[in-house]
Amino acid sequence: MTARDLSELERIFLQAGVAEPEDLDRVRTEGGLGLFVRSLVGLDREAAKAAFAAFMDGRALSASQIEFLNMVIEHLTERGQMDADLLYESPFTDFDPLGVSGIFSLADQTEVIAILDEVRRRAAA
Repeated sequence: MTARDLSELERIFLQAGVAEPEDLDRVRTEGGLGLFVRSLVGLDREAAKAAFAAFMDGRALSASQIEFLNMVIEHLTERGQMDADLLYESPFTDFDPLGVSGIFSLADQTEVIAILDEVRRRAAA
């Protein structure tokens, strides 16, 4: 969604009485209307895959790494964004007790987290 789309959605919410200005202020402080909408509808599966395409291209990933990334993509598809802290919790720790740290090198962990941050940033924009 564009900034204009989000602005129009805010106007519609207010006009229809679905939200009060205070509700929209709270949503803004929690990341914005874009993240709120994304949390309701999720992220298109192809967009989630595309977010990780460059990371996956040219790497010889293990089956566990591919499955791990597919779980991340599934989470994005369902919830629209993902806090990097979840990479260190179940079900991601089912692959390794250290979660993403046990599956990927430090450089790759940093890149996976940067991708998640970018997905979140784009939704919040």
